[in-house]
Amino acid sequence: MRNISSWAIKNPIPVILLFLLLMIAGISSFRSMRINNEPDVDLPIVVVTAVRPGAAPSELETQVTRLIEDSIAGLGQVRHTRSTVVDGASTTVIEFELGVDHERVTNDVRNAMSNLRSALPQDMQEPTVTRVDISGDDLITYVVKAPTLTPEQRSWFVDNDVSRALLAIRGVGEVNRRGGVNREIEVALDPDRLAARGVTAAAVSQALVSSNADLPGGRVTISGAERAIRTLGAAGSVEQLRETRVPLSGGGAVRLADLGQVTDHWAEPRTRARFDGQEVVTFSMIRSRGASEVQTAEKVRKAVEKLDQEHPEIQIEEVTSNVKYIEESYLASMEALIIGAILAVLVVLLFLRDWRATLLAAVAIPTSLIPTFAVLGPMNQSLNGVTLLALSLTVGILVDDAIVEIENIVRHMRGGKSPYAAAMEAADEIGLAVVATTFTIVAVFAPVGFMPGIIGQFFKAFALAACVSVLFSLVVARLLTPLMGAYMLKADHKHEDKDPPWMGPYLKSLNWALNNRWKVLAMGLPMFAISVFLATRLPFEFQPQADRGRAEFSVELPPGATLDETDAVVQRVTRELRARPEVVSVYASIGRNNAVNKGQVTADLTEKGQRISQQQFSRQMVDQFAAIAGARIGAGSNNGGGPSNGGSYTLSLVSDNGPALEAAARKVEAEMRSVPGLAHVVNTAAIARPEIVVTPRPDQAARAGVSAGAISQAVRVATIGDVDQNLPKYNLGDRQVPIRLRLNDEARGDIAVLQTLQVPSANGPVPLNAVADVRFGAGPSQIDRRDRSRVATITAELDGIVVGEAGARVHALPSVKNLPPGVKEVAAGDAEFIQEMVSGFLGALITGILLMYVVLVLLFRSFAHPITIMVALPLAIGGAFGLLVLAKSSFSISTLIGILMLMGIAAKNSILLVEYAIMAMQEHGMDKRTAIIDAAHKRARPILMTTVAMGAGMLPTAIGLGAEVEFRAPMAIAVIGGLITSTLLSLLYIPVVFILMDGLKTRSERLMHRMFGHQHHAAPKAAE
Repeated sequence: MRNISSWAIKNPIPVILLFLLLMIAGISSFRSMRINNEPDVDLPIVVVTAVRPGAAPSELETQVTRLIEDSIAGLGQVRHTRSTVVDGASTTVIEFELGVDHERVTNDVRNAMSNLRSALPQDMQEPTVTRVDISGDDLITYVVKAPTLTPEQRSWFVDNDVSRALLAIRGVGEVNRRGGVNREIEVALDPDRLAARGVTAAAVSQALVSSNADLPGGRVTISGAERAIRTLGAAGSVEQLRETRVPLSGGGAVRLADLGQVTDHWAEPRTRARFDGQEVVTFSMIRSRGASEVQTAEKVRKAVEKLDQEHPEIQIEEVTSNVKYIEESYLASMEALIIGAILAVLVVLLFLRDWRATLLAAVAIPTSLIPTFAVLGPMNQSLNGVTLLALSLTVGILVDDAIVEIENIVRHMRGGKSPYAAAMEAADEIGLAVVATTFTIVAVFAPVGFMPGIIGQFFKAFALAACVSVLFSLVVARLLTPLMGAYMLKADHKHEDKDPPWMGPYLKSLNWALNNRWKVLAMGLPMFAISVFLATRLPFEFQPQADRGRAEFSVELPPGATLDETDAVVQRVTRELRARPEVVSVYASIGRNNAVNKGQVTADLTEKGQRISQQQFSRQMVDQFAAIAGARIGAGSNNGGGPSNGGSYTLSLVSDNGPALEAAARKVEAEMRSVPGLAHVVNTAAIARPEIVVTPRPDQAARAGVSAGAISQAVRVATIGDVDQNLPKYNLGDRQVPIRLRLNDEARGDIAVLQTLQVPSANGPVPLNAVADVRFGAGPSQIDRRDRSRVATITAELDGIVVGEAGARVHALPSVKNLPPGVKEVAAGDAEFIQEMVSGFLGALITGILLMYVVLVLLFRSFAHPITIMVALPLAIGGAFGLLVLAKSSFSISTLIGILMLMGIAAKNSILLVEYAIMAMQEHGMDKRTAIIDAAHKRARPILMTTVAMGAGMLPTAIGLGAEVEFRAPMAIAVIGGLITSTLLSLLYIPVVFILMDGLKTRSERLMHRMFGHQHHAAPKAAE
């Protein structure tokens, strides 16, 4: 590597050609890269859904969920299982370890379910196994306005036309409709007429299924031609359906219309959507894995625009979008990158006052950055917040190597050499130092790319971008910069190489430090102690809270609340939000996941500069909503399992003993309400909901020949209709409309009618209350399970504190310290990610520092000098923590990235000093004191230049320009703080350590020489 620069200067054409090719490859890769918010973390997730309509959560848990969980437990590589059991449905989410074959584990789960089928209740449908191939939140939500169409027509337009158009787009994984209705034909039976004819609801349902169907009938050959036979029994119209004959148990038949009313209607709505208070039908889409959020959104917008133009009777409007924030964040990252690069170049101009030299530094940035994309693109990396952050932070480093080269060439030229000779000599002289600084940075970053878990995926993107760009900057500094310097710089005799005004005082203080070596060393210890103390003062969180200009609120009413009651509360919340000047629009959806007592409200806020922060706004609104009686209203969405946006704290308790768990959770919840800094404490251990319990009387039921299954089916068919796959269908052109048969509304609202409901028995129908007791009761509305145990989760919003502080305060509560036997706490929410982050990061950091030492030992061919160089690392940490404390920042994933970066950069200054001192001792025969003073004299200016250039490059990020400031700023603050202390201290501290270490090295060499040299002399004498 030493003579490669002189080769480049002598052979300019291949070098220029190489960089032209790299630039072209980089630009084409950049244009094809995906733009996303975060790196793609492909969590292998498989979901098992088991549906048993009408089943209560507690019976589903024992009869279905536990069996499913047990059959999956033996698959291996399962990271977590999370089950949610609600009315009639059990959903188990299986999260596998990162890196498993997603296709294979999905098939494993499918096989486990087919083996399990015989053990599950016979009256339920087959559990469905789906692989989760979508990622992220809803990209864009649109509202469909059509005053001339019915709600059913609007809904069908979304289900049919919109879904078909959007799912054809590459990158769209799912289209969801909120609000609207589903068409169905309702048969409302009259219980009195059923009783009079002695027929049960289940028998009517059965008659409809068997008679209303088109069926195949074989084939025949008649007069030499083959003909298919079809049996056409399906009703062609609702009129025909009314005439369907239902057989009676005593013989004869009755018309369907004589038993109740048959109407072409829509299903009972279980969801609703509102935009600014108006009831609407909306749709949103989620991207598939590996797709670009921004590019997918662009395609979706074009497709929706086309749909809008093709249907003049319908108006489609965008109401809320996640993409806007991603686009803003991308532009802000790019802006920080460009401004950083300009500032770094201006620093060179300020120090060298030579526009040609400045131009050389300016060329180094794009020629290092653009080829980076040529590597990242083929490695399937996306342009995301983390990758761009790595590049905007390395901008200062990229210009670094070039600055050191240019400064050295300019110094040689000012000594009277021609630009060509100066470039040849200076580039070779500084070669080792430039290679050493680059490889130490790579040595620190590389291990981070191999960190395990979700955090590892984040850091992998960061490490790749940083390492590749820094390696390209080395190639630029060793090939392109000397080449351009040789042919472009002009000898300037007016500029003699004068010392800057600060050099005199610096050398004076350096002499004092070298005379008082032990005093200076002793001063370093309190510095290190202070930095450790400052680190403990920083609060801990996974990710700083971001202001995305969208405030989300979750609304929950007690179990048993109807859709209309939830809607009334949501409308009130909407009105209060719209009264605020910060709010642009409000979108609400009610009844997600079949829970009609829950709703989600999203308020889009005005631009950042014109309002209070999103967090303050959410806090104020939640306090205001506390006045709404009978509803739990909190900030944020009910996110499941992943890291939050930093606004909430989660405590999870698990146990196999349901009642003990509930009692413990209630106790903890009560104590958490008194913890300062926690607001809106919510216990998800569901509140009991009202039920009607039907208990068969064994003797009477056995005598009448009535089974529990028959009772269950009779009650289910009469109240909610049959299981969806058993419903008879009515053909309507190219779609089938289900026929739902049940008692009319009036009868379903009366418990007396339920008690006298006809149940089939061996001797004809008997009333329900003759074979069973019907009474009011209560049961859990939802059961949550985690890793095969019941889980109770208590969440709280953070009010002025971060996750780490909240965790410390909660763990000090007596109820958490003394949990009852059988109940234990598991890491949940951000706590789980923080644990994973800290352990993985510490391992990577230690590996990085060891690797750095190895690299330095190999480059300097000495075990002692690398220790001198690495003394700069602890000095840098104090400054980083100091500035973070001053900036009132927290310790999070972004701070860790900053400290990591610092480890690589801090060693750079000491490498420049030590490398020159060693060279002066070896080549010019100087003693160590003269050599280190000469090194400090010659290298102080490039050290200061690179530090100021790096600081300037990171300044836009630290000040917080543009979107996603909260994530990026702490990182830049940590780096700038560390740079300041490490530079100022290394200029005085490193020379002192160098002299001490060199003395130690000389002594140890003498000792070795004495021991082994003595043996060496003794050997010839023995031979004589």
